[in-house]
Amino acid sequence: MDLDELRAVTAYAVTCAEPALIRFERHRPGDPRARLALEAAREFAGGGPRTKAIRDAAWAAQRAYGEARDAGQRAASEAARSAVAAASAAYLHPIAKATQVWHILGAAAHAAYAAELDGEPAPPPLAPSPAVVAVLRRYPPAPAGRGRAGELLRELDRRLRP
Repeated sequence: MDLDELRAVTAYAVTCAEPALIRFERHRPGDPRARLALEAAREFAGGGPRTKAIRDAAWAAQRAYGEARDAGQRAASEAARSAVAAASAAYLHPIAKATQVWHILGAAAHAAYAAELDGEPAPPPLAPSPAVVAVLRRYPPAPAGRGRAGELLRELDRRLRP
């Protein structure tokens, strides 16, 4: 996998996570961690270097997920997970394992689940570029498990494969 493909996957993940960021900030005003994760991923997708700052921002957003979950703010927690997934897309591994599909489509799945938890219909998934679909097809189908977000991930994965 080349850097352009990795940037395309990350750009797609960021675009999918952006609606969830609005949801996260509505439920957890003043918590910048999900936004910072998306900003770090967006910078990489736009041509910046893949640095430790992306990973650090993803871990911070992961902590925001846990805090929102523990506070009973399920929609906010899934929205934070969408930001985590977007930042994690920059670290997609070329090893053809089904779990890597989470790096490609996880932001979309968590964003859709966050919308459902907020009582809204899941937005239609954004159409990925041909480059993102080509990368996805190098991996086995999405793995089983991980609850409703996993169901949404597998549904999107099935739609994008021939």
